[in-house]
Amino acid sequence: MKARVHPLQGRRLLSLTTLLSAATLAAALSAPLSAQTPAPDLSSRVGDFSLLDQNGYFHHMSWYDNRKAIVLLVQANGSDAFRQALPTFAALQATHQDDFQFFMLNPLGESRASVIDAVAEVGQTIPVLIDDAQIVAESMNVQTAGEALIFDPRSFRLIYRGPVSGLEKALTEVNAGQAVSNPVVAVTGESIQYAARDLNMARTVSYSQEVAPILAQNCASCHRDGGIAPFALDSHSMAQGWSPMIREVLMTKRMPPGQIDPHVGDFVNSYTVSPQDQQTILHWIAQGAQRDGDVDPLAELVWPATEWAFGEPDLIVELPPQVIPATGVLDYRNVVVPFEGLTEDRWVRASQYIAGDRTVLHHTLNSILPPGTDGDRRFLGGGNNADEANITAYIPGAEPSIEPENTGGLLKAGSQLALQLHYTTNGRETVDNSRIGIWFYPKDQVPEKRMSGQCACIFTPDWTNIPPNDPDFEQTQSITVPRDAYLHAFLPHMHFRGKRMRFEATYPDGSSEELINIANYNYNWQLRYQLREPKLVPAGTVITAVGAFDNSSQNKMNPDPSRSVPWGLQSWDEMFFGSVSWQFVEPEPVAVETASVQ
Repeated sequence: MKARVHPLQGRRLLSLTTLLSAATLAAALSAPLSAQTPAPDLSSRVGDFSLLDQNGYFHHMSWYDNRKAIVLLVQANGSDAFRQALPTFAALQATHQDDFQFFMLNPLGESRASVIDAVAEVGQTIPVLIDDAQIVAESMNVQTAGEALIFDPRSFRLIYRGPVSGLEKALTEVNAGQAVSNPVVAVTGESIQYAARDLNMARTVSYSQEVAPILAQNCASCHRDGGIAPFALDSHSMAQGWSPMIREVLMTKRMPPGQIDPHVGDFVNSYTVSPQDQQTILHWIAQGAQRDGDVDPLAELVWPATEWAFGEPDLIVELPPQVIPATGVLDYRNVVVPFEGLTEDRWVRASQYIAGDRTVLHHTLNSILPPGTDGDRRFLGGGNNADEANITAYIPGAEPSIEPENTGGLLKAGSQLALQLHYTTNGRETVDNSRIGIWFYPKDQVPEKRMSGQCACIFTPDWTNIPPNDPDFEQTQSITVPRDAYLHAFLPHMHFRGKRMRFEATYPDGSSEELINIANYNYNWQLRYQLREPKLVPAGTVITAVGAFDNSSQNKMNPDPSRSVPWGLQSWDEMFFGSVSWQFVEPEPVAVETASVQ
């Protein structure tokens, strides 16, 4: 259920794939060998960018600013020019890898499986950055397969383009701190075509019909008056004014936040923008971000009058006000609040946590204390039984929680909610007045299904300290699904050094499957990724979470790269939680005393 309401919702978005026939696209990507393509100059600034490689690993170019430069070889499946250039490129990589970062670049967005096969065929392990939307290759004006490029990760400009035969001299000059003496050399190779660019730039990309619906769908729910984003995209003038930043965040995959690998799984909240929509927005920006039509669709968006996602809650829990000082390190706070106004047992359908001041509230954890509990129990990593209601916690970027159809848990009258609150100071004293809204099923309705799950967590003493200055330290934990179940969602949790987390299922027959790849974990956006369709797994399925930590100085959020990092509650220490939610195919019978509602 969505909180947003606007007139564009449900409209079919215009996609380039509907404008470009399969035959035209195939022809564009199989252009003949060019005799010798004159290389363009290097005057245009490319900008920073991020891409995933053929194995789903995330690479952000500015992260490599500790290298002299980034060296790229344009790869295309079946390209003779690439095959001829590769031995020289690989030899240079072996010689210069301590000073330079080497990648290959697939500018055609060819499938991962085909790229993996093509690279394995030539016996190479150099990562191939796959440009699904062609936006990076287009910005670099890549023209031929087999072309070599040198990219400066500080100025975000190309400083050499040409054949691999010119790389040795260029790298020697860069290594010596000199300008490349011959920065532009013509290259022979198969021509790289840009079908989407050629189509879009031959017409006027429509703001009202194409761009505004994309921004409404992907951006406006946060970028609106009263939203959590720092500015509102509520008109054409705002979209045009912020268009340079829109380009930058799309190029670097910084926004939408919490983006996961779009090639693994199908999630309702993947927060990814399709390659076609990226092209549409960027080509509109390249044309000057102009407006068309008499109506501005972004200005017509209508948002709910209340913060509550599902209408006025049946019950609102007011948390005690928390005074947060301007500075200092705060211990976790534990509070217990009653469910005031709950006079009878009720089945919970949905819940929502509204932070009083989200600039200081980082996250919460909670646990329900049944009637008669003395209140000493605190959240220490779970323990709720399957029949017990789920009351959503607060995490950065969290959305309201609604149970799947005919699913819920019982909240008993007289229960209390124990919360653990994590605050961080922001330079000014403030008071956090948070609220939790709860929605119930009708009194005469008892949902038949329950949600369950488990966390692939690492606690002390099983924790292994993260070594100092390690840019890619992996830890692994597994859990077993005890009965046939439908997987519903995944949630990763690490701290400042968290880099990525991947979940993989190993089935009883020995086969395996990747379930989700959070390729660029972001501590500021700890999202719960919900599968579009629940995934059936058999009893005995082992789900393994592999998390990586970046304890190097290249991690700009790292408090201290020289530290051996232990497990700990505070953000400068670390954690490893890989939570999985599932629903058993055959639920356990509901206990008699919890099945009836007064």
